[in-house]
Amino acid sequence: MVPLAADLIAKAKAKGVALLLPSDVVVADRFAADAANATVGVDAIPDGWLGLDVGPETAKTFCDTVAASKTIVWNGPMGVFEFDAFSKGTFAVADALAAADDATTIIGGGDSVAAVEKAGLAGAMSHISTGGGASLELLEGKVLPGVAALDDC
Repeated sequence: MVPLAADLIAKAKAKGVALLLPSDVVVADRFAADAANATVGVDAIPDGWLGLDVGPETAKTFCDTVAASKTIVWNGPMGVFEFDAFSKGTFAVADALAAADDATTIIGGGDSVAAVEKAGLAGAMSHISTGGGASLELLEGKVLPGVAALDDC
C-alpha cells in the first residue's frame, strides 16, 4: 500500500492539505500496560512487536502542523492512550489542539472524544462528535439520513 499512500500524500500536498504519516513509533512486545517498549523508526519495528503509539519525532511534526493550521479534523487517537506508556502521542496532539486558539478544532469519533476527555481538554475544542464515521462521511459530502430527515421538517 506504500505506492497508494505516496500518491495520496502527493495529491493532498497539491491541494495544500497536510496528510502526515508517522516517522517513528513506540513499539511493545505485547498488548499490555506494562509491556516492554522502545521507540523505533517506522521501518524498524521488530518482528512480533506492535506499534502502540506515535514516537516523539512524529508527535512533534503533528503538533507543529496543528499549530500552523486554521482547521483541524481529528478522527482517531495516535496510540493506545488508555495505557500510560502509549498515551504520549495522543495527549501531545490533544494539547496542541487545545492551544490552537485561532483554529477550528473538530474531534470525531468515540475514541478521540474519550482521549480529549481523559486529557481534560474537551472544553477547549470547537466541536466534538462521537460519530466518527458519520463525521467523515459528512466531510466527504455524503447525505446523512438524520440530516436529510431534518430537511423534511
